[in-house]
Amino acid sequence: MSAGHTRVSPFWLSLGVVTGLYLLFLLALLGATATYTTPGQLWESLGSREIRYSIGLSLATCTVSALLALLLAVPVGYLLARGRFPGKPWLDAALDIPIVLPPMVVGLCLLIFFQTPVGKVIDGVLPFTYTIAGVVLAQFVIGAAFAVRTMRGVFDHLSSRPEDVAMTLGCSRGRAVWLVTLPAAKRGMFAAFSIAWARSLGEFGPILVFAGATRMKTEVLPTSVFIELSVGRLEAAVAVSIVMVVLAMVVLVAVRLAGERL
Repeated sequence: MSAGHTRVSPFWLSLGVVTGLYLLFLLALLGATATYTTPGQLWESLGSREIRYSIGLSLATCTVSALLALLLAVPVGYLLARGRFPGKPWLDAALDIPIVLPPMVVGLCLLIFFQTPVGKVIDGVLPFTYTIAGVVLAQFVIGAAFAVRTMRGVFDHLSSRPEDVAMTLGCSRGRAVWLVTLPAAKRGMFAAFSIAWARSLGEFGPILVFAGATRMKTEVLPTSVFIELSVGRLEAAVAVSIVMVVLAMVVLVAVRLAGERL
């Protein structure tokens, strides 16, 4: 064998074959969906008043819920990464509950909570049940859990030395975090926001149970797919699905360009 050729071992070749087959399967799924309808039917479906509303509402609620998730994830992720306190493993596990619970159960828990005396008081001040605020809350519960995981990983990988140096120079812990740690974590914060946004975009179960799927009110993209399928408008469901795929891909590309890996 010539020096310019490197022999690929059977081990790496088998891993490449498995990866390639899985990638082909994913591409086949997306390709079949993309070619199911014609461009004319796609634009006609996307031009409907209801779907345009669901696209706008999804973009707005996903952005709000992702921002709220990031505001929570930064302090909680820092606490989990740098804090030393009793019960930390239990707190760490408890924060993963929204990730492991079935989505419908998350929605049911929200619905039941707002039937309790405390929940009714909150709902009386700011209505959540079957409202747009409820959509944001349902998205936030799931998205925040993923954002916290991401920010904890970011702070785990950042050296604490620059922060310690800033404290020796007279900064308080909070000021050192604000001036030194957070600027260093900005790419990770963007990744956490993007993950929370993408998770919020795909949430269906909690929104359906807690906020409902009322057209021109609480209808977002996942519930649009459900509604269109329930009335037999498969082309419209496919059109909405394609929009969601495109948005998800935009988020993934943005994260990659920012230099972070999910």
